[in-house]
Amino acid sequence: MTQTPLAILKDHKLRITDCRKEIIQEFLQKKIALSHGDLEETLKNQFDRVTIYRTLKTFVDKDVVHKVLDDQGVTKYALCSHDHEEREHSHEHVHFKCEKCQETTCIESITLPAITLPKGFEKREMNLLVQGICDKCH
Repeated sequence: MTQTPLAILKDHKLRITDCRKEIIQEFLQKKIALSHGDLEETLKNQFDRVTIYRTLKTFVDKDVVHKVLDDQGVTKYALCSHDHEEREHSHEHVHFKCEKCQETTCIESITLPAITLPKGFEKREMNLLVQGICDKCH
């Protein structure tokens, strides 16, 4: 099934705006995790940085994208690939950052193992970043 910005927005019951459509289109075209700065650079002539920030926050809240932390501490965002109707899904998969092109990609076929924390600790999220050379740069 081909995803379109319009279908994704409708599926998540979000109001359709030009900014939302353009940001989703960027994720669909690039197929990598993007930072606020990446989107701002690409869309700076169309939308201001606050509008882009608010759109990303809405997308995280509505499970359109998930956060990906890279080795530099920069928050990036990746388009969620699960069916929105799925009740049980997880963003706890491996992320891969290429040392050459610096692109970060979700590798959803590799999930993170269950971790038992000591009493009194509560897990909120878990991340694993693997660094190396991607298939495009290899």
